[in-house]
Formats: sequence, C-alpha cells, structure tokens
Amino acid sequence: MLDEPIHFLANYLELPDWRRLGEHLPVEWVEQAVQSTEATSIRHRRLPAEQVVWLMVALAIYRHKSISEVLDDLGLAVPDSHSPFVSKSAAAQARQRLGSEPLKWLFDHCARHWSEQDSKAYMFKGLQLFAMDGTTLRTHDTPENREHFGEQLYASGAIASYPQVRGVTLTALPKHIVRAAAFGPYGTNEMLYAKRLITEIPDDSLTVFDRGFLSAEILTTLIQNGRNRHFIIPAKSNTKCEVLEGSEDDYIVRMCVSPQARAKCPELPEFWQARAVTVTDQHARKHILLTSLCERKRYKKVDIARCYENRWGIETSYRELKQTMLGTALTLGSQTVDGVYQEIWGTLIAYNLIRLEIAKAALVVKCDPTEVSFIRAFHLIQFELHWAAVTRSYGKLPASMKLLRERLVSLLKDERSDRKFDRVVKAKPN
Repeated sequence: MLDEPIHFLANYLELPDWRRLGEHLPVEWVEQAVQSTEATSIRHRRLPAEQVVWLMVALAIYRHKSISEVLDDLGLAVPDSHSPFVSKSAAAQARQRLGSEPLKWLFDHCARHWSEQDSKAYMFKGLQLFAMDGTTLRTHDTPENREHFGEQLYASGAIASYPQVRGVTLTALPKHIVRAAAFGPYGTNEMLYAKRLITEIPDDSLTVFDRGFLSAEILTTLIQNGRNRHFIIPAKSNTKCEVLEGSEDDYIVRMCVSPQARAKCPELPEFWQARAVTVTDQHARKHILLTSLCERKRYKKVDIARCYENRWGIETSYRELKQTMLGTALTLGSQTVDGVYQEIWGTLIAYNLIRLEIAKAALVVKCDPTEVSFIRAFHLIQFELHWAAVTRSYGKLPASMKLLRERLVSLLKDERSDRKFDRVVKAKPN
C-alpha cells in the first residue's frame, strides 16, 4: 500500500537542491528574519548571518555530521581562494553572532504559512484539526544549561543527570506540520507554555488536547477569543460536573471554575459548559471526552471518538523529531543556552520542510501524508541534497577531489595532543 506513495516521492524529489527547498523557504524570508532581529552582518564574512540560518537547518538534516563537514559538503560558506575551509571556531563564532531570535522568527513565520497551505484538503467538516501536547529534550550538562533550564527532581531526592528543556507544540495532525511551539526551562509548567500557543490556533479549527491541559482558562479562552474554535479533551478521573441534559453516554455538563483560577484570571466565568461523550477504546476501557462540538446531528459521537484517536499523531511527530532527525541522541548538540534554542528552532524548521514536501507529494497521488514513510523521505532529502551540492557538474569532480585531499590534510593539522577531557560517569536514563 505504501509502495506507490514512496515511489512517487522518490520521483517528486528528483531535483532537491537547496533551491528545491527554497521554493518553500524563500531567501527573502531568511533575510527578513535576520533584519527583523538586527542580526545582519556589517563586515564581509565567510559566514554571513543569512548563511548561518541555512547552516542551522542543514545541521538538523545532517546531524550525524560535524559542523565542518556540513559547511564543506554543502558549500554554505562564501568562497574564498585564500582560505577554502571554515574552521570550527569561526563557525561557532558565527552562530554566537546570529543568536537564536532569527531562527525563532523564521520558524514562527514559516510554520503559520506552511500549515495553511492546502489545509482545505485535510479538513474535518470544515475544521482544521490540531493537537497540543508537551515534550522534553536533554541538553549537555554545563553549569549555564543547568542554571537556566533546570533538571528533573525524583521523589527519592535524586537529580536527573542532564538539564532538560520543556516544550509544548501545536501540530497540524493531517500533515504533522508544527504550527507553533514554546520551549523553555524544565521547571515551568506546561500550562504556561500552552497559554502562549492559544493565540496561534486559527479560526475554524478543532484542537485535541492531552488531559493534562484540562483548564477552564485555556479552554474558555480558546472558544471566546476566536471564531469557530473548538476542543476535545479527555476528562480526568476527579473531574466534577453537573449533568444538564442528554442521554447516558452523550450529555451536556456544567463545571464550576475554582476560586483560585478566578483569582488568577478575573475574566473567567463562574461556570463553563461542554458536551461529554463516553467512548470505548480498543482495550474495552471507557473514557469521557469533553468537547465544545455540541451539535449532535453534525458532530456524531463516532466522529468525536475518531478525532481523538488522531491525537496520537502528535506522538508520532515527536518520535520523528527525536528518533529519526536527532538520531536518538541522549542530548542536543549545543552546549550554550542560546545555542540550544537555536538548535531547536533550526530542527523544527527542517522537520516542517520535510513534512511539507511529503504533504505536497501525497496531495498529488491522493493519499494521506502519514502513509508516506518519514524515514524514507528524510533519507532521500539527505542523499539528494548532498549529491546535488557535491556533483553540481561532472567538470568539477577533479576540483572536488583536490579539496578532499586538502581537507584531510587540514584535519591532521587541527589535531592537538594537549587537549584533555575529564571523565564523567552519568547514570543511565530510565
């Protein structure tokens, strides 16, 4: 069943130069991201700010390679006959000059634009389908990272071996494109990150939440501050509600807003209502789903259950990000706080680019984007971008071989025998 979409994807990506991805990520957007955050390079450099933006996207696609390899293989540095290679220190300094804000600006701008593309082809009864959930990422154990991001504290009193980043994402379920994201210290509650993303949910949409986001402030804000915005969220075991009307497994309930919540947010009403639907999962376990889709004739019980089942697509999205793109690495590659944020935004941009290519291909062959293997598409883009960069023309092959030999020599010169690394024993993560 998947052979046809995969075969088509291979043909669809037969010209995947950086210009190929540039169809979705125009140079003007990159320039605007740099200029809007005042990161423009004034001096003439081998790695101007615009090229560093592309470098961060490329590093996410070629995570198994060093920064020097990516620069050399894809030819991202401005050519210089006197110095054909860019040193690691120069690349690190270029990243520090750029900072993380241009990558965040570019992600926000691209994500909104890409999630809207072809959205009508994947609607549920006129509504775009989204999911919101949280995740965590480990960072290198440096004093700066541990102070800023913090770490998990266990009930036994033990402290996690690595600092952790906490984040919440809003993902378009049919295409798995991340529409919006918020990341920060591990100690910040997911609810605070979720509140930042509520404004990013578009009108005429249905968002499926994890039960941890069951909050009157989040759900009432979603409905009141937009047009035709709806939610589905499972009720907690201790959720208290008053049944107003309806049948045994499909009824309207009223819930009281706690005084503590109203004290924090005086705009909240005293009560809020929702439709409660009882569904049975594949393990014969019953769950109560709360939703703002109160029209029983238009939104049947089976429709609500099916939409909630699609929520697990966001978990697939996290798996594609962490296991496929990040290579199941224990930590992110960057060792500074700003570098961590920079790496996260660059990875999300690269992930959305791959997902957008898959969605475009699936639309042509009229299949679901999730039917196309993400791993296969990811490997195709890795291979083709590398091949297009190295073999731009057969006449340049001798020059490429010469550069290869020069690069090997430069690597030998860069080795330093006086470098020392302290041994650190870390506990295995559970």
